[in-house]
Amino acid sequence: MTTATATPLAPDRPAHRDANVLRWLGAYTTSMVGDGIYFVALSWAAARGGSPGQAGLVLAVGAFPRAALMLGGGVVADRFGPRRVVIGSDAVRCAVILTAAALLLAASPGIWLLAVLALVFGAVDALFLPSVGALPPRLTAPGQLGRVQGMRGLAQRIATVVAAPLGGLAVAFGGPAAAFGAAGVLFALSLVLLVAVRLRPLPADDGAVRGGSALRELGDGLRYIRGHRVLAPLTLVAAVTELGFAGPANIGLVLLADERGWGASGMGWIIAGFGSGAGLAALLLAVRGRIPRAGAVQAAGIVAGAAALAGIGFAPSVAVATAAGLCVGLCTGLGGALIAALTQTFTDPAYLGRVTSVVTLFTMGVAPLCYPVVGAAIGVWGLEPVYAACAVLSAAGGVIGLCSGPLRRAELPR
Repeated sequence: MTTATATPLAPDRPAHRDANVLRWLGAYTTSMVGDGIYFVALSWAAARGGSPGQAGLVLAVGAFPRAALMLGGGVVADRFGPRRVVIGSDAVRCAVILTAAALLLAASPGIWLLAVLALVFGAVDALFLPSVGALPPRLTAPGQLGRVQGMRGLAQRIATVVAAPLGGLAVAFGGPAAAFGAAGVLFALSLVLLVAVRLRPLPADDGAVRGGSALRELGDGLRYIRGHRVLAPLTLVAAVTELGFAGPANIGLVLLADERGWGASGMGWIIAGFGSGAGLAALLLAVRGRIPRAGAVQAAGIVAGAAALAGIGFAPSVAVATAAGLCVGLCTGLGGALIAALTQTFTDPAYLGRVTSVVTLFTMGVAPLCYPVVGAAIGVWGLEPVYAACAVLSAAGGVIGLCSGPLRRAELPR
């Protein structure tokens, strides 16, 4: 599995001073920036190469393989090792996107190329995301997992801020081909850094899931989650929270800014408030490294974030909505990072990929499917009732966590 690259690492070295963790963080950050540039280029090329309906289809088509294959990606991560899968995923993305850039330079293959590209990226993401979630426990000591999640959150914020302007500049100066090429270069850089990452050997890290079909291994993973006193309620918390949060935080903001007359700039301020709050939460966790009573704190943060989410829907001005967005980002950002750290802490190494795939399926695969439902509900009942209902659903996730004794008492390792 991964024994060829597993070497003993310094157990007490803080994650932010560990060159191995920093190499992984650099690889993750460059890959995220590459993802963002790819999406900008794909959006622009689809809009210029087809009708509005075809462009929308291209942007949506990647979500289907991501959702359909996500659980299988967890099985692959556990069977072959997350490092191999992450490296393979980046290699495939690099090759595919550079090929697409070359084709766009040579000719105009049309909307079909973009649809195939989106499908391939969706399938690769289904392998990449569970493996990324399974890597941190193999990079550093258990007591550093909280700090690693905070550093990862900061990397996500940086990538979000940097990727769109870089993608826009690349498209402006060289068209979609240049933007695809820039993304390919970033994936290549990420690949080089990942190859240099060393892994910490974990118990039961060899041959733990070998033997038996992939379907049986997936069933074993689902049964493992269902029977675990902490992971079962924690997975439910993540799923319920995201189902309530995703719609209002995405399509809801668009409709809110339009109805209130705040325009795109108003929506931008609210999103900036959310991003700032999430960045502060990630920074807090990166600096402190460990939050006492993590199980209770993540649940309470979700409830508080849900209340602030409702506040956005009832806000009388952009300033109030931005302040509410800041609170949402701070509370839910902290809660989400602690959910990830607790998942990695309490999951047996043999099941890390499969457990991560289940959580990721709800947060990045199923939750976006509620966008049209939330949009239709706002059209029928209005903004305030829908925001309130979604906030109640999101808060229910936190309540589930508070009502579960094992999860409420769960702690991160020292």
